[in-house]
Amino acid sequence: MSEKLTQEQVRHVAKLARLKISEDEVMLFTEQLSDILEYVAQLQKLDTENIEPLAHALPVHNVLREDVVKPSLSNDEALANAPQRDGEFFAVPKVLGDGGA
Repeated sequence: MSEKLTQEQVRHVAKLARLKISEDEVMLFTEQLSDILEYVAQLQKLDTENIEPLAHALPVHNVLREDVVKPSLSNDEALANAPQRDGEFFAVPKVLGDGGA
């Protein structure tokens, strides 16, 4: 069984992460994080020497559709519902300014 986290360790980690947590949360997180670490310790005991690494649990093969060129919208069709146009382009509000707010 792994060593349990202390409330002081949880407070220290919260401080490093710049998190403000209440005393109730300290107690809750101490218990939850200790349980997680205990579970990880159990997993570390497993013999994985002859287990082949895998990227996916299921035998999934290229699930993407074929990359096929298909007819697309013309500029006029694409811009038909545009609130504003600038020739063959969408006109949008400027989002980058001169630095002033």
